Amino acid sequence: MRGVLSEIAGRVIGSLLEKERTVPDQYPLSLNALVLACNQATAREPVMNLAEREVEQTLVELKGNGLLRFVHPTSGRGVTKYRQVLDERWGLEPEQAAVLAVLLLRGPQTVAELRTRSERLHPFDSPEAVERVLNGLSHRDEPLAERLDRLPGQSQLRWRQLVAEEPEFVAPAPGRVGESRSTVANEVDALRARVDELELRLAAIESQLT
Repeated sequence: MRGVLSEIAGRVIGSLLEKERTVPDQYPLSLNALVLACNQATAREPVMNLAEREVEQTLVELKGNGLLRFVHPTSGRGVTKYRQVLDERWGLEPEQAAVLAVLLLRGPQTVAELRTRSERLHPFDSPEAVERVLNGLSHRDEPLAERLDRLPGQSQLRWRQLVAEEPEFVAPAPGRVGESRSTVANEVDALRARVDELELRLAAIESQLT
């Protein structure tokens, strides 16, 4: 039986799953780059402020659980890097790993939200394709996801991951009519995500120079 990971471990694994797919040329990640990925302000709910020491301790725990590997430098220069093997260990297909990563990083979400937010990790042709993945994750011998009951005022069901602990979900207060996210807001999110990726690349370059 697998145990439930800590909230920090979930953030670390989710970040590694994400960056392996969005910035493969910078993967595996150095400790500095991984801390940046865990604490980035975009595509994270909630936003965390993890210390390097906390992430380092979690990496040791994940390695002990067989979900992570240390990649040591082959020469005298460079730093140790880290790669997740959770998808290999649990036999996840690419689309399953992508959806699980987004659930780990952003908490309970609807099928429509998951389809939009996983686009850069693994594009889905339809909401039904996402739902098939979620059903597959929920019907494993040890389920990795489950569908939540609809909360008052919600029109769509949400799904959550069962891999790691996460803060109790609090539904947002109902907004006024027409208070939905605009195209401009989505574009701002995309730009912020790009800045996060550039910071990650810079951290990787700096680690190679040390």
